Order: sequence, then structure tokens, then C-alpha cells
Amino acid sequence: MAKYLLLKHYRGIPDPLPGTDSPMSEWTEQEVADHIAFMNTVADDLRERGEFVDAQALSPEGTFVRYDGEGRPPVTDGPFAETKDLIAGWMVIDVDSVERAHEAAAYLSSAPGKGGRPIHEWIEVRPFLTEVPTVTE
Repeated sequence: MAKYLLLKHYRGIPDPLPGTDSPMSEWTEQEVADHIAFMNTVADDLRERGEFVDAQALSPEGTFVRYDGEGRPPVTDGPFAETKDLIAGWMVIDVDSVERAHEAAAYLSSAPGKGGRPIHEWIEVRPFLTEVPTVTE
């Protein structure tokens, strides 16, 4: 088994299909509820297969913090990555193959959006690092 991070982004897809790229702020309360219910169904299906590890939705707000010397952590509300690049949420799965990770991501991508149509969202699939990389000269 290998762990993968499935990342949902606050960005449109590269080639939006007609009617699938409207932002969630334009959805009805019922459309948002249906979308969230679908995400829970995906998690439940993965749980039944023994593949679900964890998932969280994230707020678009946040701050950047860095070490800038003893006792001086600068905190800023900018510069931020453009909204299109912020992470909307994530799911961690533990599956037998990268192909299975892609299948799970495709399933997640079929979540309903405006009008109940699948949003065909691009999901970033990233494997967990299992070995520390070595540098050779």
C-alpha cells in the first residue's frame, strides 16, 4: 500500500467544460450541500475499501509566516499566491497502486456542482515521500 495526497484547488480546470467552471459562490445552498454530501460519500466508499486515511476542506483565508531571526516571526496577509492556486481541501488515501490513486481522484472529480452537473475538477495526485532523496555529484 502507498499513501497519496489528493489535492483540490480553488482554481478552474485548464479546459473547462461548458457549465462546469462556475465558482462555488455562485451555487445555491442545495448545490453546495449536494457537493459536500458527495465528498462524504467518496470518503465512505474509500473507508469501506480500507483506503481512506483522512480528509479536510480548507478556508481560502490564511497567513504566511517565516523565520526572520530570534523573536521576529514576520506575519503577513500578502503576498499570497493567486486565489486560483490556493488549496481548497485534501484527502489522503492508502492504495495498492498509482493507478488506483488515479481512479479515486477521478471519482472525486465527478462531484456535482452548479445544476447538479459533475464539475470535472482537476485533482492533483501526489505520492507521500517514502525515502529521503539522496544527492549524488
